Amino acid sequence: MPKVNQDKKEQPTKNDREEVELESYNFAGEQSELIPDLRQLDQNDKEQLIMAGVDVNEEGRSGTYVQMNSSKVHCDTCHTGVEVLDIKDALDKYDNLPEYYWQAVSPDKDKYTRAVADNLHGGYFIRTEKGAKIEEPVQSCLFIKKSGLGQNVHNIIVVEEDSELHIITGCTVSQDVEAALHLGVSEIYVKRGGKLTFTMIHNWGEQIEVRPRTVAHVEEDGIFMNNYIMLKAVKSIQLYPTIYLNGDRSIARSNSIIVTPPGSYVNSGSRVVLNGEDSRAEIIARTITTGGTLLNPGHIIGNAVPAKGHLECKGLILEDGTIHAIPELEGNVAGVELSHEAAVGKVDQEEIEYLMARGMDEEEATSTIVRGFLNVDIMGLPPELKASIDKTIEEAGEEMF
Repeated sequence: MPKVNQDKKEQPTKNDREEVELESYNFAGEQSELIPDLRQLDQNDKEQLIMAGVDVNEEGRSGTYVQMNSSKVHCDTCHTGVEVLDIKDALDKYDNLPEYYWQAVSPDKDKYTRAVADNLHGGYFIRTEKGAKIEEPVQSCLFIKKSGLGQNVHNIIVVEEDSELHIITGCTVSQDVEAALHLGVSEIYVKRGGKLTFTMIHNWGEQIEVRPRTVAHVEEDGIFMNNYIMLKAVKSIQLYPTIYLNGDRSIARSNSIIVTPPGSYVNSGSRVVLNGEDSRAEIIARTITTGGTLLNPGHIIGNAVPAKGHLECKGLILEDGTIHAIPELEGNVAGVELSHEAAVGKVDQEEIEYLMARGMDEEEATSTIVRGFLNVDIMGLPPELKASIDKTIEEAGEEMF
């Protein structure tokens, strides 16, 4: 496999709140004991994992990886055709993974990637076998249980030729954690004819700062479905995954569902680069502020023809807050087809009155409309995960009122 280009471009920075003082956190490492059975966790921790999409019973899962603080506590695979390892174990087993490790993301991209490169705590390595069709998803969780901790994580996903995989990755903290920082680097490789559905669910806390750095490379006839869901408060997050569609007929779809409560500052968007002929991309975002600040950049770059891309970002302001939608289309060759649709507004009063005329009070009507707005059709999800996400969205809609 030829070496891929590293992603070095910074994501948009719009506010001083995006600057994290690394010196404020402890990166020395906080080791945790192995947990053979996740059902041994206390009830509060179980609930946090469930809200991050992780099934502690591991039913209907082909593998599980859980990291607490700075170390692996649970890692297993129960399906042939897929391998799940702690990243440190994978580096030892595969001679430092020269084809993948720090090949898509530069360790010098910014101070956060440099911190991960200099002091790796953990992360997962997930790889399918060529031609394997893994129907049950692999699940992972990156869990912080200690206040003041800085967590450094590096993840690598490899979907081999003509294989298919679902991954559910959840990030969360214990309810009593007052402040913490999560730094995460993820490098994703979808090879020829491969298909990856990757769903990230963030369940952070009011004083948690988060800086993920994610890059994916997709080869010929590859498909990457990237889903991001965040419905709870966070101090600040800066998330800007980049997908390179390098192969002909490669496809990417990025969906995000984001709610920013009061006090939250979120800069979350996506970028797709169309390098292959007949490549196609779609970025769909549904955002709500109930008092927080949200920047939603979306960027599609067309470098090949024929190629098509569409960007759609829609936001609702339910309480005084800010939504800043930033759609960007960049065409660099004649014949590329790119489009976008963006809107920020309020709940339609006529829709509220329509539902009230059919027996709902105003609060019920507004909650119903909000839930419908957030209920984006996320293609390719396993039915049980979709049901779980729908339930989470329903609960979030009720909590807003």
